[in-house]
Amino acid sequence: MFLKDMRCPTCDLRKPARSKHCAVCNRCVHRFDHHCVWVNNCIGAWNARYFLTYLFTLTASAATMAIVSIVFLVRLVLLSDLYLETYVDDLGHFQVIDTIFLIQYLFLIFPRIIFMVGFVLVLSFLLGIYLCFALYLAATNQTTNEWYRGDRAWCQHCPHVARPPSAEHQVYRNIHSHGLWSNLREIFLPAAVHYERKKK
Repeated sequence: MFLKDMRCPTCDLRKPARSKHCAVCNRCVHRFDHHCVWVNNCIGAWNARYFLTYLFTLTASAATMAIVSIVFLVRLVLLSDLYLETYVDDLGHFQVIDTIFLIQYLFLIFPRIIFMVGFVLVLSFLLGIYLCFALYLAATNQTTNEWYRGDRAWCQHCPHVARPPSAEHQVYRNIHSHGLWSNLREIFLPAAVHYERKKK
């Protein structure tokens, strides 16, 4: 748990393994992942499961809002028979409404709803990608900080990595991974909580 003779230079305390001093919170955080501006706190060993739950509920909420809004607009189009309407083009010919014209028409009638649908679709997509990344880190028992440092170490073709010409190629190996279920247990049932449940 504690490495020999490792002390935090900022707070002068013994430094646990996988910890880092957060410049924002001004404290050492065990199993430091990142400082989250959404919750204004560091994500570490004791609150990573809450952060993953928070991220999942945010993604589910945004996706639900997108689905409900799209269903509302589709039902509106179907009930009002808008898809059967025609319009007169520049040459004076009658044209059947296509999807692009229908979206433009709906944007003129319901601009806030169309804007909200576009926004929550993009938001749920971005949150879904971030949730998948966070679940990948949990499944491999890595933190964002460790992933970033390890990813840079083995990236030999990256132009942003300054390395002397004589440096050997290093292969990154995650020493903290103990299999999928053990990794997830470490996130969702940290040692102290697991120990308290065993005592009872």
